[in-house]
Amino acid sequence: MQSRPYSLLGLALATSLLLSCTPVSAPDELNTSANDQPLAIGTPGIPQFAPAALIDEASALTQRFAGTLLPTLQSALQAGGPLNAIDVCALEAPRIAQQLSEESGWEVTRVSLKARNDTAVPDSWETQVLHMFDQRQQAGEAPATLNVAETVNGDFRYMQAQPTAPLCLTCHGSEVSQEVLSAIRAKYPNDLAIGYQAGQIRGAISLRKPM
Repeated sequence: MQSRPYSLLGLALATSLLLSCTPVSAPDELNTSANDQPLAIGTPGIPQFAPAALIDEASALTQRFAGTLLPTLQSALQAGGPLNAIDVCALEAPRIAQQLSEESGWEVTRVSLKARNDTAVPDSWETQVLHMFDQRQQAGEAPATLNVAETVNGDFRYMQAQPTAPLCLTCHGSEVSQEVLSAIRAKYPNDLAIGYQAGQIRGAISLRKPM
């Protein structure tokens, strides 16, 4: 099982992207049962408590998402090259997220500060977390350890940073071919998701569930 996540000031993952945290309730207003895990937050000295069962459930869903999508993209690259992978990613990533959402009752999405798809543009809380992830990675923390769990406006929210895998560089790296760039821009006119290095945080898997 993954190490317990930490909220907006204390998270460990390779690219930290957070500047500040959503205000939270004082400790006496929080559920602090034995099954809850204390988490550091953006307001110094006030612990945020999150149910351990929800943290474990969200962590498992992020692993399922990545564990399904990456082999699918690898197969697409091998079968038809990067142009085929662009088409497969455009179809399969949303399908996998939708399937996990329907099976689990969570809302599962991918977000990035440099989104390729308009549906991957983060909201204000996600934007803060992504900035924090970038900062933490720059401080030397590994992306696979960076995650956030927090209750925000009545929803339990969880984000897991996603580093750029080597196979992603063909379409997201700093040396994307003109042929691939043309195909990307034809499908995603507002694309910003290029220029990454291997291991750099490219975004996050974001989950939400009503409390």
